[in-house]
Amino acid sequence: MNRRDLETLKEALIQYAKQIGIDKIGFASADPFVELKERLIKHRELGYESGFEEKDLDRRTDPSLTMDDAKSIIAIAVAYPSRMKNPPQSRPGEYRGVLCRSAWGQDYHDVLRDRLEQLEHFLKERVPGVKTESMVDTGVLSDRAVAERAGLGWTGKNCSLITPEFGSWVYLGEMITNLPFPPDTPVEDGCGDCNICVEACPTGALVQGGQLDSQRCIAYVTQLKNFVPDEFREKIGNRLYGCDTCQQVCPKNRKVHFNHQKEFEPNPDIAKPLLKPLLSIGKKAFRETFGPTSAAWRGKKPIQRNAIIALAHFKDRSAVPDLIRLLEEDPREAIRGTAAWALGKIGGKQAEQALKKAKMKEKSSQVVDEIDKGLNMLIDEGGSA
Repeated sequence: MNRRDLETLKEALIQYAKQIGIDKIGFASADPFVELKERLIKHRELGYESGFEEKDLDRRTDPSLTMDDAKSIIAIAVAYPSRMKNPPQSRPGEYRGVLCRSAWGQDYHDVLRDRLEQLEHFLKERVPGVKTESMVDTGVLSDRAVAERAGLGWTGKNCSLITPEFGSWVYLGEMITNLPFPPDTPVEDGCGDCNICVEACPTGALVQGGQLDSQRCIAYVTQLKNFVPDEFREKIGNRLYGCDTCQQVCPKNRKVHFNHQKEFEPNPDIAKPLLKPLLSIGKKAFRETFGPTSAAWRGKKPIQRNAIIALAHFKDRSAVPDLIRLLEEDPREAIRGTAAWALGKIGGKQAEQALKKAKMKEKSSQVVDEIDKGLNMLIDEGGSA
């Protein structure tokens, strides 16, 4: 195809993207991301990786290792809502947790993959034999780096892609192709001297503008499968999955709210669920409730453990019998141990008696450590433990 044909096809793709619910589309070269690779090497050396990323840095930064004749990358962005209609309120005995906004509504991986598949089909109908490779979030490439090169926005100091229209409340995906589409122009950085997100991060995970220590990020911590490190438990609050703080405080997100993508409209009782029912939720009920969202991919244990931490955060005395049951009966060490810690945090005679009883029976050294932490909190608060 000559340049004029590619320009015409590019415009047709842009128009079709609007029709199928893609809010932004941009085009970039498939050249290696040389500067990104240098940053990722340093990132790894500093121990800032989460462990969820693609391990091979060459594959993460060289599109030709995914498609040998890659010529360009089509980047897309789909907006999601930042506010909830009539959010349910926490009240004594009925405290609620919260899912981050990227887990509201239908799992964005499914929605964006469907949109990219439609875009691929459109392209293949017009160019038989064209090669494409699409990915959303879990692919090898950096969604933000591709989107930035394609002119969708800039990477903010909060490490999110910030678009001029939708702020950072967007999901990203991309498609590699062997067609050399004319590239778009990157957007100029819009953060300037603003450092609000870096200062607001609860754990100091934004070590400097645009660099994230993933190991300290609350969003990462909420997804751990085992014990949450002590220093982060107070910081989690009532977050069950993810963290929006660095996006909420961003001036570019002020008054930005788009709810035209109906798939992402939250069910308030799922996005802000009651905490105590989560302690006893079964696998089937968990799948039915959270399975359609992006919060379910790590299973129910992290969300249950975070619910325990949230109940401790609220010092909900009405949850003590449920926490005692978990301490005495749950087969999972992280759940028993976190329940022990929460009982100490909440306090009271019933909690103290349960902790002392459990210490005599518990065989796991990790859980015993948590029981001791609970008992020590009771002593510090003037108890007799």
